[in-house]
Amino acid sequence: MEFSTLRKNLKKDYTDFPVIKLAIVGDTPTQLLHQAIKGHGYEASIHFDIYEADYDQVDMQVMDATSDLYAFEPQYIILFQATQKLASKFYKKNNDAKKNYSDTHLDYVSHLVQVINQNATCRIIYFNFPELNDGVFGNFANKTDLSLLYHIRKINLGLMDLAMQTKNLFINDVASLYSVSGKSLATSSSTYTNTGIVFDIDFWPGIAKNTTDIILAIGGKFKKAVILDLDNTLWGGIIGDDGLENIQIGELGIGRAFTELQTWLKQLKERGIILAVCSKNYEHIALEPLEKHPDMVLRPDDIAVFVANWENKVDNIRYIQSVLNIGFDSMVYLDDNPFERNMVRNEIGTLAIPELPEDPAEYLGYLQTLNLFETASVTGEDSERTKQYQEEAKRVSLQKAYANEDEFLESLEMVCTVSSFDKFNTPRVAQLSQRSNQFNLRTVRYTEKDIEQIGLDNEYVPFTFSLADKYGDYGLICVVILKKAGENLFVDTWFMSCRVLKRGMENFTLNTIAGYAAEHGFKKIIGEYIPTPKNELVKDHYARLGFTEADGAWELDIKAYNKIKVYIKSNTNGTERNN
Repeated sequence: MEFSTLRKNLKKDYTDFPVIKLAIVGDTPTQLLHQAIKGHGYEASIHFDIYEADYDQVDMQVMDATSDLYAFEPQYIILFQATQKLASKFYKKNNDAKKNYSDTHLDYVSHLVQVINQNATCRIIYFNFPELNDGVFGNFANKTDLSLLYHIRKINLGLMDLAMQTKNLFINDVASLYSVSGKSLATSSSTYTNTGIVFDIDFWPGIAKNTTDIILAIGGKFKKAVILDLDNTLWGGIIGDDGLENIQIGELGIGRAFTELQTWLKQLKERGIILAVCSKNYEHIALEPLEKHPDMVLRPDDIAVFVANWENKVDNIRYIQSVLNIGFDSMVYLDDNPFERNMVRNEIGTLAIPELPEDPAEYLGYLQTLNLFETASVTGEDSERTKQYQEEAKRVSLQKAYANEDEFLESLEMVCTVSSFDKFNTPRVAQLSQRSNQFNLRTVRYTEKDIEQIGLDNEYVPFTFSLADKYGDYGLICVVILKKAGENLFVDTWFMSCRVLKRGMENFTLNTIAGYAAEHGFKKIIGEYIPTPKNELVKDHYARLGFTEADGAWELDIKAYNKIKVYIKSNTNGTERNN
């Protein structure tokens, strides 16, 4: 997107958008970054309320607990330090100091982060450094720790390590954007010389998009699934006409482009992105390449939902969405056919539908530039997601064989493990906080650092719920955080995976927290519903569970509460008991 477009957005109405407070602190002028982020916020339906510090006041703003930066109370702080300033400081060092320059800078950044965390509760986005080969050593810069290039690369690697260790620190990968654009397109020597602004005007929108993508992911807005066409999308040719032997896949010619695309999709699946298929074909013909072709990378086990028939694709995509039970805005649809893309786009406007290039050789490179799959966390359970959806399909099939819901639920033999927060489940709790939109009573987002702090705070009572049945393990699917409020408990957070809807899990959860309240002498549980565009599903949640409305909140009298019958057994310390 061009900078001029983002600048025009600044004049538009942001009134109906949620407000996010963001601070920008840099060592070079940041007014173009400010405008680009604000303008890109309109594209993402966010009203960025931005505090921009005077440039080159990073230390002054961060180190002073009474600074305007902290008085602003930002939700996000951007730290932008330019490679040119890094180079300027490097050149002033003697050779001994140069050898330690990257370590010194990383210690400095770590200290900045520590001070921010002492004075604010926010997320930090640090911009890494585009490489600058100053030509002083030529290619020998790769063989000496006296070169600037060596230390830029070492700093960028160190920033990755620091971010892995620091739960609320995220890296805006400006270096990758710069490598794609190239120095001639990303920078303007005359602009830098005359204004101190380090990037060309049309490089800022990419940085702004990166920033917005990170914030959206932390806020739970990211892509969770890819729906795939088959013919001329996953392989070259038409399987029904060309036959198994003649489709293009493998290492020869254009087949390599499809193989590399499938390999990338396989990596997304391993990371936790759900893959589904929507194809106009007979199912047995559509499945044949995935089952029998020796060069196929993707196999039937990689596909969570496989739909191949002669119905229109809009209806089939709606069916896939109903099975996955996630929003259309969390899904991407890939199809080589412009007619099909436009038809689906006209009917399902919130579905992301990239305009694939005409040449399949360009598919992968184009998709990789879009950064469709930004995330704020990754856990070990992500790789099991496809298997979990395949297991859910078995449950759906089983349910049809039972005359009533109670018999079906009892037949599942469900067991729930209830625990508190610990070092093993903290990443998954944070991820669920960021991912859960529909079944989320207050839609409060947490990072791993937030979860760790809550787990250590005696004012909070956290619960996690992991569910399994005879078909498989759902994993950790529900989190409740109670906050002590005198004689009552306030439900600070209650979110749950929609994969376990209609299993009685919300009833089991209430039985559990009400039991805790009774055991510890609390009189009431107080709940609150904060509506969002996505959580209307739980609008009547407290009313359905027997809470009464009072002063804009919901109350449950513990003495008057009777446990709700469920078909889930509780697993505590390895033993089962009926809940």
